[in-house]
Amino acid sequence: MSMNRMKLLIAVAVVAFGGAAIASPKLDPASAGLKQTMQLLVLMDTDHSGKVSKAEFMKFMEGEFNRLDVNKDGELDVRELTESSAYVVHGGVHR
Repeated sequence: MSMNRMKLLIAVAVVAFGGAAIASPKLDPASAGLKQTMQLLVLMDTDHSGKVSKAEFMKFMEGEFNRLDVNKDGELDVRELTESSAYVVHGGVHR
């Protein structure tokens, strides 16, 4: 995978999960980031190995892409990405 493609995938993940890390005002930024990372691990680690394989990561990102692609045209536009910022993770389940 090219570096630009990986950066795009990471950017999509950041947009998709943007509000989740700051949902609790009691957490400092480092703790919030760790909590968010653990939530992502639970969501992506489908074989419960404690690690995320490339296949698990790609399957998760494909699902996120499909969720974000509201008009199902196979492309994400600014509107689809910005409207996704309301994404919240509750107890390891994305909604």
